[in-house]
Amino acid sequence: MAAYIIRRLLLMIPTLFGIMLLNFIVLQFLPGGPVEQVIAQLTGTAVEATSRVSGGGGAEVSREQQMSNQGADAAVSSKYRGAQGLDPELIKDLERQFGLDKPAHERFALLIWNYIQFDFGESFFRDQPVIGLVVDKMPVSISLGIWTTLLTYLICIPLGIAKAVRDGSRFDIWTSTVIIVGYAIPGFLFAVLLIVLFAGGSFWDIFPLRGLTSENWDDLSWPARIADYFWHMVLPITAMAIGGFATLTMLTKNSFLDEINKHYVVTARAKGLSERRVLYGHVFRNAMLIVVAGFPSAFIGVLFTGSLLIEVIFSLDGLGLLGFEAALNRDYPVVMGTLYVFTLMGLILNLIGDLMYMIIDPRIDFESRDV
Repeated sequence: MAAYIIRRLLLMIPTLFGIMLLNFIVLQFLPGGPVEQVIAQLTGTAVEATSRVSGGGGAEVSREQQMSNQGADAAVSSKYRGAQGLDPELIKDLERQFGLDKPAHERFALLIWNYIQFDFGESFFRDQPVIGLVVDKMPVSISLGIWTTLLTYLICIPLGIAKAVRDGSRFDIWTSTVIIVGYAIPGFLFAVLLIVLFAGGSFWDIFPLRGLTSENWDDLSWPARIADYFWHMVLPITAMAIGGFATLTMLTKNSFLDEINKHYVVTARAKGLSERRVLYGHVFRNAMLIVVAGFPSAFIGVLFTGSLLIEVIFSLDGLGLLGFEAALNRDYPVVMGTLYVFTLMGLILNLIGDLMYMIIDPRIDFESRDV
């Protein structure tokens, strides 16, 4: 197994490199980069200053100098929208400040070298190290992912087993209808519905509308803090978990149905074992292999796909909201830093998911299989 783990770890290097390269290339072609963001903020003031300087008296400017300045202005304006009329030296200073004065391949090589050392640089617009921002926001996103995944498993596994035992019954039909309808509703739309119903909308004011804790958090006792935390988490977790019920429930049901129809189950029943002993003593371990081993992948899936809009709707200051705001502001260090963390977490959790197969079923031998 050690050789398999080493091979998988080595395979992560080109995978991570390829993902970072692809996203770096995409960012180069996006309009409205950080320099243009600053230009958009300074345009009005810069134009006034330029007109005042050109309108007053002073030393004469040679024709050659004017033509040179006009050429520089034209080059700047052609490169950045809204830069016409600004001092070219100002634009060059902005490029140096944002690290855009170097060729793209040099910037990417420097980025990879820094990321190997977990040096993500500083945010363009927050004046904070990116690693500090990521560490500050990570607990919110991880807590959402963990609790959502646990809730999904605690509900879907017993429900899937019950559906497998009662396959084709009225219980199986109506529960399938309910979870498929829940799967069809987008998580963000269900979140809005929960807010309208239970967070002071048009009906009941039971749960808080935003945030992870109350304003008087520091004054609460430890039991009260725990209760306050889960009180704030009820609606976001419910909104994130609703979409995952269908997949996991049907996977559990089909896994149990597949095992129930095998010969060893018929043999166990022929020996006079009770149905409960057959189900939980023989079928459960084999049927749950694929379900339990997929826990890390399910967690990272929830973390990637479900947290962004939920964090925005419920004003939860996590990685999803941080990455979204950074993308809008073209804060490239934050965008690439959060992407790097998400990708690395996904690769590691996928490896853990594969290793869980061996933990659940020791008959699986990773040494005998190729990556």
